Amino acid sequence: MRIAVKLAFVCLLTTALRAQSPEAAVDRVFNDPRLKAAEQSLRSDHDRIVREIISLTEIPAPPFKEGERARAFMQMLKEHGLTNVEMDPEGNVMGIRKGVGNGPLVAVAAHLDTVFPEGTDVKVKKQGSRLLAPGIGDDTRGLAVILGMIRALDTAKIQTASDILFVGDVGEEGPGDLRGMKYLFEKGPYKGKIKFFVSLDGAGDGSDMITGALGSKRYRVTYRGPGGHSYGSFGIVNPAYALATAMSRMTRIPVPANPRTTYSVGVIGGGTSVNAIPSESWMDVDLRSESPEELTKLTERFLVQMRAAAEDENLARSTAQGRIEVDVRLTGERPSGSIPENSPIVQIASAVVRKFGMRPMHSIGSTDANIPISLHIPAITIDSGGNGGRAHALDEWIDVEKNASVKGIHLVLTTIVSLAGIQ
Repeated sequence: MRIAVKLAFVCLLTTALRAQSPEAAVDRVFNDPRLKAAEQSLRSDHDRIVREIISLTEIPAPPFKEGERARAFMQMLKEHGLTNVEMDPEGNVMGIRKGVGNGPLVAVAAHLDTVFPEGTDVKVKKQGSRLLAPGIGDDTRGLAVILGMIRALDTAKIQTASDILFVGDVGEEGPGDLRGMKYLFEKGPYKGKIKFFVSLDGAGDGSDMITGALGSKRYRVTYRGPGGHSYGSFGIVNPAYALATAMSRMTRIPVPANPRTTYSVGVIGGGTSVNAIPSESWMDVDLRSESPEELTKLTERFLVQMRAAAEDENLARSTAQGRIEVDVRLTGERPSGSIPENSPIVQIASAVVRKFGMRPMHSIGSTDANIPISLHIPAITIDSGGNGGRAHALDEWIDVEKNASVKGIHLVLTTIVSLAGIQ
């Protein structure tokens, strides 16, 4: 029944777009005097947006410890007059900007967490129009852009047909495993209600939109054995050797270049001393593919090779004091999928990019949009404006030169209002 309702909804939207082309719908929004007033508001408000980027960046938000930043952002949402401002049990904060009530619910999100561990120096440094700090572009700028857009909508007195749900979500990075989005779409109060989803992630001019969800699986592979003295127990099976064999076997797994499919060992560990055969050695592995089918194939081959490495070690050395055992534990999973180019959300977003004089590009990535895409909910990820680089590095930076920054935010705002329907 739910699938039937979703299909019927998409069919109605597609019919509406046929009656009015995406370009015509976007032109109506773009040429509305209120949107021009909103653009001017963004321009006059830009210094405040920059201050909010800095203040939020300097609140640490390592994985699973986003609480302080979440509470600060939630207070900002309250101060902006949104309704139903709340923090859900997973730690997402959100609020509604009410529409007139005759449009589908549109959600706009930026993630609160950064990839950097607790204790990282997050003080923002300035170099001309550049701001440098860990996490400043991925994704703190997106949070401040949300606040700036709410103010611009209010200043320009723009009413939308749809309610707009603004979200600061947790768990987008690494080990967070999209836990915020999984809760929002699968358990929270807006489950089944969000019909369009736009994720703001990273700095950029907005011409490149992510319409494909890059699927991934993460594993902790642990080899265990009896352990012993490096000299006295020499000759017995060694978990470190099994781990090395596993990595070597993994490098020989064939994967296609198209659809792009990859694997990597990111972290290894184990052992207690240089003169002790370890009783345990482990590695963290990342498997990815643009294709759900290829990811499944890679996973199956990977599991075969992990078990084979244990047997290799058991055959190579003595098992008199015990055998090598392997434990493969799934630690993270991001679903894959894609949004068709003829989907209303992609058509509208592409028309906006063309209206801003650029050529729309569609790409694949691992973002908050993975979850709604996997649930067949129209979703895209776009940049939040300006320019930036060195994401996930300590010298991450964004450029807040006003013209490029405002143009990018204006593009995002035009996309959201076009989806929500201007009244």
